[in-house]
Amino acid sequence: MRPLTEEETRVMFEKIVKYIRENLQLLLDRPDRTYCFWLHNDRVDYVSEKIVKLDANISGDKLVSLGTSLNYLAPYAKYKVWIKRGAEQSFLYGNHVLKYSLGRITKNSSQYQGVVVYSMADIPLGFGVAAKSTQDCRKVDPMAIVVLHQADIGEYAQHEETLT
Repeated sequence: MRPLTEEETRVMFEKIVKYIRENLQLLLDRPDRTYCFWLHNDRVDYVSEKIVKLDANISGDKLVSLGTSLNYLAPYAKYKVWIKRGAEQSFLYGNHVLKYSLGRITKNSSQYQGVVVYSMADIPLGFGVAAKSTQDCRKVDPMAIVVLHQADIGEYAQHEETLT
């Protein structure tokens, strides 16, 4: 585990901006604590400096995850998608969101826009990329993909065999 290089930081910020736009500054200037981005394996974790110091006691090959991103990105997301209850499990198994699973979508989201995926109970489930704009979602076939899956809160279970 290590801090991000300058190039990795630039790429990561370019990706985060797709989801939270100008709210990126709110994520960086937090009044509660100092948080930072750390690279662990092929993932970037958003973690408090206090936890980073505690991490020195854990072997890198035994560490699964150090921080989180979704709970911090979700409140700042500009574009959101809510999926119906019956589709939550499918999304958490890594599948894309189909039109018939769509509960609501933020107005004026454009195609290929980063979106945070929520349950109908307003629980952030993951994030993805809008395969269709809000306007296109109204007229597409019910089996059309409307959100391309990127990551979700169920990924630890999907990769359980590599955790043991």
